[in-house]
Amino acid sequence: MNKKLLAAISSTLALALALSACGGTASSAASTASSTAASSTAASSSGATVTLTVGASPTPHAEILNNAVKPLLAKQGIELVVKEFDDYVIPNTALEAGELDANYFQHVPYLEDFNEKNGTHIAVGAKVHFETMAIYPGKTATLEDLADGATFAIPNDTTNEARALQLLAAQGLITLKDGVGLEATPNDIVENPKNLQFEEIEAAQVPNVLADVDFGIANGNYALSAGIGDTALVKESAESEAATTYANVLAIREGDDRPELKALEEALNSQEVKDYINETYHGTVVAVF
Repeated sequence: MNKKLLAAISSTLALALALSACGGTASSAASTASSTAASSTAASSSGATVTLTVGASPTPHAEILNNAVKPLLAKQGIELVVKEFDDYVIPNTALEAGELDANYFQHVPYLEDFNEKNGTHIAVGAKVHFETMAIYPGKTATLEDLADGATFAIPNDTTNEARALQLLAAQGLITLKDGVGLEATPNDIVENPKNLQFEEIEAAQVPNVLADVDFGIANGNYALSAGIGDTALVKESAESEAATTYANVLAIREGDDRPELKALEEALNSQEVKDYINETYHGTVVAVF
């Protein structure tokens, strides 16, 4: 009887140990599977949205990004964060340093000059828009009322001053020396039948002095910021040399070919963005794609 009892006890203990071991393994496996699934779900969730941080001037660049581009990228799982800048240096230094993924505020000549002077490695992405320079009324309401000796406020920097003079030449109001192109200055005027006078001031200030001059010639972005975009009398042609040269571009770091940046370029060159530009800026900003 003792041997039988001992055998029964041993059998019972073995069965209990076996059941305990099976139960422990199953629990562990279930826990591991649950943990793996949770990790997989979390990774999938975190990888579903990619964030792009883009530096931009407030008008029209940030407006275009926020109102037209952001919804397009959101459909692709890309969150667009727009950081606004009021200067033309920090957006490039921040891009070079990796604090931004891209920026949108400048044209190619400025970008190339910035790279050369600062040793940066910023590349041209998509070409997006051109901000027209236009003649705006001041003390005189229309060009038909232009009097002899009328005064024009024009930008004092080389590029924008030349554009202003070329715009006047395109209206037949002055004649410039052949070949001066986008380097023209008032000294290059060879015919000035109306004896027009020029006040050369900082480009951003032109809209602010219109009450003191007959007309002002201002860049589109400054006109929009001043709320006078719809009052333009004459604008640069979208086929002008300036339009070709000074198209505003998306800028990225050299060699950065991430798919989300490609998606950003495609969005900026989409029909939706072109429609937004046309409907919002009425020719003061012109799509170039």
